[in-house]
Amino acid sequence: MTAARQRGPRDPSAAFRWPIRVYWEDTDAAGIVFYANYLKFFERARSEWLRSLGFGQEALRTTAGFGFVVTDTSLRYVEPARLDDVLEITVEVDHVGPASVSVSQQASRAGRLLAEGAIRVGCIDLGTFRPRRIPEDILARIGRRPMPTTPQEASRR
Repeated sequence: MTAARQRGPRDPSAAFRWPIRVYWEDTDAAGIVFYANYLKFFERARSEWLRSLGFGQEALRTTAGFGFVVTDTSLRYVEPARLDDVLEITVEVDHVGPASVSVSQQASRAGRLLAEGAIRVGCIDLGTFRPRRIPEDILARIGRRPMPTTPQEASRR
């Protein structure tokens, strides 16, 4: 992957959304979110997205012996987030392969885009750390099930 794709407005109903508040630990000496922390915010939203589909990552690790790892990422920063901001982090599936999923993610505050990224995660066997196919039940949920768009919808699944 090269750079994050610059995007215009996307269909808001197509993305999973997760709110995150900015704390002191997220900021740098200038009082803005440290650039690498957007990757943490994006990771949290992807984890909650998977959980909303019925797949907790700890259960996948302990009972099925596999997990997802980031294999490619590209970010574009538009404007800073600051202490105590409430951000909305989105996850939108771009491509699903047999052993990987590519998503677009955005961080926004009150509808203003702050950062966006393109992220690919690969499925690996945690015993060998080699790539493996994504199980069919996960592929079916990722590819054919409408994504919940709020934390409340996600918690009902």
